[in-house]
Amino acid sequence: MPRLTPETLASASPSAQRYAYDRGVIAPGIVHLGIGAFHRAHQAVYVDDLLARHPEWAIVGASLRRPDTKEALEPQGNLYSVLVRDASGSACRVIGSIAGIIDATTEGETLLELMARPSVRIVSLTVTEKGYCHDPATGHLDLAHPDIVHDLAYPSTPRSAPGFLVEALERRRRAGIAPFTIMSCDNLPSNGRTAQRIVGEFAAARGRELAAYVETVAFPSTMVDRIVPATTDADREAVAAMLGLDDAWPVVTEAFSQWVIEDHFPAGRPPFETVGAQMVEDVEPFERMKLRMLNGSHSTLAYLGYLAGHQYVADAVGDSAFRDLIFGLMTEEVMPTLDMPGTDLAGYRDALLDRFANPALKHRTWQIAMDGSQKLPQRLLGTIRDRIAAGQSYDRLALGVAAWMRYATGTDEKGDPIDVRDPMVDRFRSIAAEAGHNAERLVDGFLGLREVFGTDLPNDPAFRAILVRLLTSLLEQGAAATVAQVKPRT
Repeated sequence: MPRLTPETLASASPSAQRYAYDRGVIAPGIVHLGIGAFHRAHQAVYVDDLLARHPEWAIVGASLRRPDTKEALEPQGNLYSVLVRDASGSACRVIGSIAGIIDATTEGETLLELMARPSVRIVSLTVTEKGYCHDPATGHLDLAHPDIVHDLAYPSTPRSAPGFLVEALERRRRAGIAPFTIMSCDNLPSNGRTAQRIVGEFAAARGRELAAYVETVAFPSTMVDRIVPATTDADREAVAAMLGLDDAWPVVTEAFSQWVIEDHFPAGRPPFETVGAQMVEDVEPFERMKLRMLNGSHSTLAYLGYLAGHQYVADAVGDSAFRDLIFGLMTEEVMPTLDMPGTDLAGYRDALLDRFANPALKHRTWQIAMDGSQKLPQRLLGTIRDRIAAGQSYDRLALGVAAWMRYATGTDEKGDPIDVRDPMVDRFRSIAAEAGHNAERLVDGFLGLREVFGTDLPNDPAFRAILVRLLTSLLEQGAAATVAQVKPRT
């Protein structure tokens, strides 16, 4: 079967939707750092919708860690398919908004030169929590991070996202060019403010004049929402059957997509609102709602579901005890922490449960469980702190934390090893080796990770006691039995 390329696209199945513009005239106005599956299923689709009328806003993506995306898509002219699946069926669409892909590990100078051009007016990011090289508990730049140490010593050959951003801004400053806007699309609380703090602290470490220039940069916050499981070989086969062409790296997603953006783009922006994005003055309430309701529930499902033997999120939600747990978590423990008059939080909750239960999305619990040390502070611990401050219970939220601890020991309920993917995995192994299956010692070991828990929660005896009780149950009875003991939803 022929491979998907601009030349072979004409022979694709007529049932597949395709971009409706001349790719020969589009030009990059956006550089995106972290061109992974989520970006290609989300932001790149919105941009694809507007390029027919605004061809100056195409995207050049950059991979900061691995060349695999470039290697897969460059032979395809950077075309790829988005396969949308729900219970009613599937639909395939070819996206053309990616004008180029740069492997920053070998083409760093090319990336910096592009970011320094006046035509690039937005640099966006989906580099995940760990890509910010920050302390998740404080939100500040980790000056001891190996990539940050390198980038401060060798600023013209950066490795990190902050290093690339600041070096590109420094080149624009020296050339007398106005700065680009930095738009974070990562699942971080106040992601624009977080990016601003990290970039500002890095610039300050490089020099006063650069820091002053960086203070003029706009950092609009965003809230992004679309479930994008990892692509499998079966997905590639399904796309090939629908498209009539082979696609080396399609992305699979759900029909739902949401993008809320603070409208602060001094250098200019495309009309995102014309293609379904919501432009607002303050995105923080929407962001907090999504982080706590969707992402907090997702992580809780991932750790408990994996331990209980559920490979996919839909399988876990299909278990009535797990569904009741998540319903109660959102209704009784998360929603009361959200101050959003006029927003139908109950409707959002019900829609999330339906989305989690989508049988067509094979979203692996193991995939969601990755990088938990970076995710817990935003997804669960902030909500727990609010519940503690209000004198309210948080047993379901704490169960998510205890399940993460149980998962992070690296051994499942059958005694088999868990492939734990996390920047702190070596520290997890040390904690587990020292504590064994003693719940108190495990809790104390994990609470000693100040980068995750800060200094307040480890010193809260009630929080520790709840974790010890729940982790004891997970170790002795298992995840399924522990979840079954949680009181039903109200």
